[in-house]
Amino acid sequence: MPRYTVHVRGEWLAVPCLNSRNTIQWLGKEAVRRYMKNKPDNGGFASVEEVRFYMRRCKGLGLLDLDDTVEDALEDNEFVEVVIEGDIMSPDFIPSQPEGQFCMYLYPKLKDGSLNLVDLGKGLYKIKLTPEAEAKVKQSREVIERIVKEQTVVYGITTGFGKFARTVIPNSNLRELQVNLVRSHSAGVGKPLTPERTRMLLALRINVLAKGYSGISLETLEQVIEVFNASCLPYIPEKGTVGASGDLAPLSHLALGLIGEGKMWSPKSGWADAKYVLEAHGLKPITLKPKEGLALINGTQMITSLGCEAVERAGAIARQADIIAALTLEVLKGTTRAFDTDIHAVRPHRGQAEVAFRFRSLLDSDHHPSEIAESHRFCDRVQDAYTMRCCPQVHGIVNDTIAFVKDIITTEINSATDNPMVFAEREETISGGNFHGEYPAKALDYLAIGVHELAAISERRIERLCNPSLSELPAFLVTEGGLNSGFMIAHCTAAALVSENKALCHPSSVDSLSTSAATEDHVSMGGWAARKALRVIEHVEQVLAIELLAACQGIEFLRPLRTTTPLEKVYDLVRSVVRPWIKDRFMAPDIEAAHRLLVEQKVWEVAKPYIEKYRREHIPESRPISPTAFSLGSLRMSADDCHDHGHQNEL
Repeated sequence: MPRYTVHVRGEWLAVPCLNSRNTIQWLGKEAVRRYMKNKPDNGGFASVEEVRFYMRRCKGLGLLDLDDTVEDALEDNEFVEVVIEGDIMSPDFIPSQPEGQFCMYLYPKLKDGSLNLVDLGKGLYKIKLTPEAEAKVKQSREVIERIVKEQTVVYGITTGFGKFARTVIPNSNLRELQVNLVRSHSAGVGKPLTPERTRMLLALRINVLAKGYSGISLETLEQVIEVFNASCLPYIPEKGTVGASGDLAPLSHLALGLIGEGKMWSPKSGWADAKYVLEAHGLKPITLKPKEGLALINGTQMITSLGCEAVERAGAIARQADIIAALTLEVLKGTTRAFDTDIHAVRPHRGQAEVAFRFRSLLDSDHHPSEIAESHRFCDRVQDAYTMRCCPQVHGIVNDTIAFVKDIITTEINSATDNPMVFAEREETISGGNFHGEYPAKALDYLAIGVHELAAISERRIERLCNPSLSELPAFLVTEGGLNSGFMIAHCTAAALVSENKALCHPSSVDSLSTSAATEDHVSMGGWAARKALRVIEHVEQVLAIELLAACQGIEFLRPLRTTTPLEKVYDLVRSVVRPWIKDRFMAPDIEAAHRLLVEQKVWEVAKPYIEKYRREHIPESRPISPTAFSLGSLRMSADDCHDHGHQNEL
């Protein structure tokens, strides 16, 4: 029975075809039906019949005639895409054979060039070793080969692991030792990491191996890079690491796919047995040499790859939280006096000063007159509630927390985290503890605690917007209250998410359970720290999405008065995806649409030009916080291998 793999809005769907005389249009509708079935809101559609789309091949992006039969137009298991009218191509879409990829050169030590790791996860880059990296890798491998030849007793090379460290393994079993290690340690559970997260994990592991302290052979490392470049991604369950000795279980699943066992995913094949996925891309499974299994699985790359995404998203929502709060302040007719430069100059925390500056850049009446602000200029209110007045102090520490965590994670992703470490210049190996994940674990626990406060204070502002005794607006921001409930339960959702975060913010790194027969008697629990940090951040995004909707709805009751120009632009952006709330309707799709605006940083993109223009006009009053994009010091893009896609030659 023919089967086709269809891409719909970022998801890959396997669609069997019982009748080969079915049309391309049938295939598209069936794929959309399956897509809607998996979405709580049916993907925003009332029925399959209302969806207008066209279809094209993934390879070459050639358009398909909807009236052609699948038998005539497609090969068995061909990859096609449904493009829904009104959509733009997803930035995460990866054709079966990616075209126009950039080439990233990998160095064994820090260089001035940098690369945004989160972008690397999107599959738009290929990696290539530099001659310098190749030399370092070869030198460290020579040390391993000498140990094997001389039958020297060295942990993990000629001995067992953990409690079996004193068990010497004969040379005839050294290859089997490495394969057994990978198989036995592939004991994770739970859902697999997404392709984007798996790419980041694989890229980080390559970055470590290229430094030349792991003892992996150049041949094997180049095979790993070929797998990355082909976007062949092993099945990696999200649960199972205790964060010391490194992320053993998830990295073992990574290595398992590389040796052709377990499952693997690629845009060309979907999920299938690893050996078949590799074969479909002209690749061979890796044959592990002494120490190479250990080199592949010992490190903190699961924690740090998820941690990179967490910090990137945290920075994005922190910037946009200031914009949303400024809009709420306008709706609640608050004052801008609390953001005066002199107030923050006498308590010069960098994050606090930056948040106050952003508020001024959005609300300064000399630059952006506001009819709403003018309407209450001579009111008798003395000062605002803390949820508005103290935004620089509360939002500010979040910004400083993100900067602190970014610094630790950036150091971690550029570090060698193996054990034992191979020092070719000393011609020896040394056992240590660089695999211990305490640094990123503690940092990501701190990140969750810090970023959560954005949701905590946002929920209180939502309450003020919805409560007529505090807002002077209709109850729950809707007319005909009683008949309509408006934002009543949207506020409850925000409260529920904030409450969930309170539990998720309990630090995982304060716990440690002894493992491996007390050989690994202290662990970091960093994997859970990273995963729950991402959950906390997602909840923060959703709470702020609700506040954004509520603030825009509040604007409706203040019309015809207008707010400042940048905030009107934000309002227009929201109204481009969510219409005003006239009477009750299905609320969840509106929240999802606003959430998507925040995840894609659309709110920031709209407001940023006004903020930066104000900054240029007020230098040296303000100094922006550095962006949260991560740089991999070991990666650089060569101008010779760069296609003109609007990117700079060095990232």
